[in-house]
Amino acid sequence: MAEIGPPPLTGIKVLEFAGLAPGPFAGMLLADAGASVIRIDRVSDTRSLPTNDSLTRHKASVAVDLKSPSGVSFIKELVSQGADVLIDPFRPGVLEKLGLGPDELLRINPRLIYGRLTGFRRDGKYANMAGHDINYIAVSGALSLLGRADDTPHPPTNILADFAAGGANLFQGVLLALLARQSSGKGQVVEANMVDGSAYLATSPRFGLKSGIGDRGRGRNLLDGGCPYYDTYQTKDGKYFSVGALEPQFFAILIRGLGLEAHGLEEKRFDFDEWPAMRSLFKDTFKKKTRSEWEAVFDGTDACAAPVLDYEELEIDPAREGDQRPSVTLQGTPCLAIKQRPEGASDPVKHGQGAGVVGDGYQGEPLAPGDGGPDMLDKWLGWKKGDQYDVQKGAYVLTKATSKL
Repeated sequence: MAEIGPPPLTGIKVLEFAGLAPGPFAGMLLADAGASVIRIDRVSDTRSLPTNDSLTRHKASVAVDLKSPSGVSFIKELVSQGADVLIDPFRPGVLEKLGLGPDELLRINPRLIYGRLTGFRRDGKYANMAGHDINYIAVSGALSLLGRADDTPHPPTNILADFAAGGANLFQGVLLALLARQSSGKGQVVEANMVDGSAYLATSPRFGLKSGIGDRGRGRNLLDGGCPYYDTYQTKDGKYFSVGALEPQFFAILIRGLGLEAHGLEEKRFDFDEWPAMRSLFKDTFKKKTRSEWEAVFDGTDACAAPVLDYEELEIDPAREGDQRPSVTLQGTPCLAIKQRPEGASDPVKHGQGAGVVGDGYQGEPLAPGDGGPDMLDKWLGWKKGDQYDVQKGAYVLTKATSKL
C-alpha cells in the first residue's frame, strides 16, 4: 500500500462568516480537504442553539458581535495572526461598513485570500437587489435552457447557482489564489458570483444555440429532454429508468433490451418528426416491467440505461453505490471522509478518503455558535480562554492583543 499523507489543505486556516448554502458549501469543501475552518456566528438570544446551516462537517464556531468594536477587533486579530482564507457571503458593502472589507484586512495580512461570494454581479444592474438561486440562473440565461418544451422553465432545485456556480466556484477560486500565493507571496481578493458561474457552466449548451446542436428551443433538443433516447421513463411499479443511448452501438443494445428490433428505430434516430412516436413507444414499453426487472435486462450492458435511484434507498441498500465519498480521489493525500468507515473496513487509498465522520453523508451535524471554538483557537494560535480571549454574553472578545494592528 502506498504511503498516505495528510489531506491536501492541512495547515490552511479559514474564517467563514456564517451564511446559507453557497458560502458554507465552499467552507465545507475546504474543510473536507483538510483546512481548519472556524465559522463566525452572530450573537443572538438563541446563541446556544444550532443555526439552520447543515454544511458544518469538520468545522468549529465562534460567536462574535460584529456590531461592536470588540467583535470587529476580534476578527482583525484572527486575520492578523495568520488566517489564510476568509469567506464573505454577504451582499456588497456589508463587511466594508463594519471595517472588515478587503482593503482593511489585506493591509493587516497581505497573505490573506479574501473570498467574496454574491448572487448577482457586484457591478451589474441587479447588484443591490435581493435574489435566490432561481433569479441568478434566470438572468444568467441558464434557466431558459431548462424544462420541458410544453412547460415553463424549471430550476434544478438550487444545485446550479448556489452550489455549482456559487460555493464550488468560490472554492476553485480560493485554490487558484492559494497556488498563486506560492509564487507571489501575496494574497488577493477572489470574487465569485452565481450569475457568471451559471453562465460559465452553461458554456456548451450556449454554444449549441449557435452551432445548430441545441437551437430547436427548450426541451426539443438532444440533451434537454427532447430526445426520446435521452430521457427518463416510468416503470410498472411507479419508479423510473434513465436512458442515454446516443451512440448507434449503444442505441442498438437499448433496442434489443426493450425488444423493439422490429420497428426500424435505428434508421429513425435523427428524424425529429419520428421522436414523438418513438417516445410513446418507449413509454409504453417501460411500463411493462418493474424497475428491478429492467435492471436485470440492462445491468452489465452498454445500453446506457440505468435506474433512477433516490437517496432513501441509496442510504439503506449496501448493494448500491450509496456510500458518500469525496468528489475526487487523491490517493496520496486523501481528503477527509464523508462516510463513517468501520475500522479496517475499506482502503483509504482506493476510496481516497481519510478518517470517517458521523452521519454517513446523509445528515448534517448541527453546529451551535461557539461549538469547538476554544479547541480550534488553541490549535490555531495557542489561545486560551481567560488569557488571550474571553466569552461575554456569548460573544468572543479579546482580553490581550497579541499583535499590533
